[in-house]
Amino acid sequence: MAKVDLEALSIEELANLRDNATEKLAEKVAARQAELEAELEKLSQYGKPARKSQPAAPVGKARKSDERKADEPKEPVAKAA
Repeated sequence: MAKVDLEALSIEELANLRDNATEKLAEKVAARQAELEAELEKLSQYGKPARKSQPAAPVGKARKSDERKADEPKEPVAKAA
C-alpha cells in the first residue's frame, strides 16, 4: 500500500479520505458478515441451528446462607485521613 503524506493534504482532501475510508470499511464489514452468515448456515446442518443472539443467563434464586449474610451488618470502612 502506498504511503500517503497526511501532513501535505488539505482539510478537504483529508475529509474525502476519511469518508472514502469509512465507506470502504463499511463495505468490507458487510461482505465479511455475509461470508460468516453463509458459513454459519452451512455449519448449522451439522448440529443445532445457529442462533443470532444468545438469551441472557437466568438469574438463580438466592440461597438461605446468602440471605443470612446479606442481613448481617457490614463492617464499617475506615476513612482516609
